[in-house]
Amino acid sequence: MQKLNLKEELSGNTYPGRGIVIGKTPDGTKAVTAYFIMGRSSNSRNRVFVTEGEGIRTEAFDPSKLEDPSLIIYAPVRVLNEYTIVTNGDQTDTIYDGMAAGQTFEQSLRIREFEPDGPNFTPRISCVMQIKDGQFHYAMSILKSNNGNPAACNRYTFTYENPVAGEGHFIHTYAQDINPLPSFEGEPKWVEILDDMDEFTNMLWENLNEDNKVSLFVRYIDIATGKYETKIVNKNV
Repeated sequence: MQKLNLKEELSGNTYPGRGIVIGKTPDGTKAVTAYFIMGRSSNSRNRVFVTEGEGIRTEAFDPSKLEDPSLIIYAPVRVLNEYTIVTNGDQTDTIYDGMAAGQTFEQSLRIREFEPDGPNFTPRISCVMQIKDGQFHYAMSILKSNNGNPAACNRYTFTYENPVAGEGHFIHTYAQDINPLPSFEGEPKWVEILDDMDEFTNMLWENLNEDNKVSLFVRYIDIATGKYETKIVNKNV
């Protein structure tokens, strides 16, 4: 697999939709995750990220303009003990509840499929990070229609043990900005992670399409201690 330039991946796609990046800093001390949302409709763009406990949730920037909340209001990030869960929908809660009950990440997603928003049938992308006893591992999942056919759900899970310093993976919902929106294809993209949190946050935000970007969440977690720093950027302020 070829390592891709994350800046070019973002700037070269006007609508990757929602995206998750997971990886480790070059100095090997931090686990990194980032999650962004974009929108083409007024309803999708009318959102902000806000903190909720150790995680975040989406909420309407202008509640009076909120239309259908079913697929846009959810908790993208939740923390369960040593696990940080990041997803693009309310399956965050499904994973949290399943893992709390003793299921694996993959098992907990068996009751979920892609989003019911035909003709796009947006994939559900999900990730879980485990940081325990100075060790860091992560897994990424995508649940998608069978090449746009909602009669079948294709399920893929990718697990990364002891990730290499300076490397990460990027998964997003849409392959390109056309109609209907085609689902992400293949393995999560192999990308570079930066040591400097501000630099990494700015790089992500500045290369998301100006018209379509909505919100960005970035978290750097100290692998030795579990302590973390979070940044949230909202277009609506």
